[in-house]
Amino acid sequence: MMIDDAPPLLAVQGRHDIFARPLVAIVGSRNASAAGMKFASGLARDLGGAGYGVVSGLARGIDAAAHRASLDTGTIAVLAGGHERIYPAEHVQLLADILAQGAAISEMPLTWEPRAHDFPRRNRIISGLSAGVVLVEAARRSGSLITARLAGEQGREVFAVPGSPLDPRAEGTNGLLKQGAIMVTEAKDVIDALAPILGRGFDLPVEEPEREEPTANEPSDDERGRIVGLLGPSPCSLDDLVRLSRSSPAIVRMVLLELELAGRIERHGGGLVSLV
Repeated sequence: MMIDDAPPLLAVQGRHDIFARPLVAIVGSRNASAAGMKFASGLARDLGGAGYGVVSGLARGIDAAAHRASLDTGTIAVLAGGHERIYPAEHVQLLADILAQGAAISEMPLTWEPRAHDFPRRNRIISGLSAGVVLVEAARRSGSLITARLAGEQGREVFAVPGSPLDPRAEGTNGLLKQGAIMVTEAKDVIDALAPILGRGFDLPVEEPEREEPTANEPSDDERGRIVGLLGPSPCSLDDLVRLSRSSPAIVRMVLLELELAGRIERHGGGLVSLV
């Protein structure tokens, strides 16, 4: 996660190998429509089947629909509070289901009770983890629009699902489309837009695949050594690390995450990183 105001420490539960996969955030209204939740579910299921991990905020509505649809393929819940203070409380079981194939992440102390100002802080982590953020439904003033704004500031792709102009829950997403967000009507829209950024394509399965146990995408000791060896006090970009280390973007991100959790890297503007 390479953002200017990244947290100094993150607590993670679940499968850490999911962070080495390409990640897409799906967020939206808590008071979501049935159609919105159905679309979010289908999008999350298709992206999961194409090899993406789904990131969301464990909230009611769109977030919960996206998490539930990607339980088998892997999803990450970004928490506003600590791991021992799940909000909303009704999603304690959902989080337990997520941890079987996915993960939960928080920058807050374990027993921290989430407060109103903690949710925008959480949103910067949702966008920071992801290559792109998809908004399914969002009113004019909503936390989901904060996530979209942060994604744009962090250099992530911003996607929006069009909605009826008569539905106030679509006012925010339709507004994003007017501002240049990428329109999404199917998972292929997201995959095609992110493929050049991630450096490789991900195809939707032609037919429903058999569920397989995900395999870890662990960096080798040689890869870790090459990536760490390229880092120094002078900031460098992720693209340069990928090119010079001859590793995949996913492997480089995984090594940087390990270094970040160990407090060994410093982030700079423009997505640059240096060794502490």
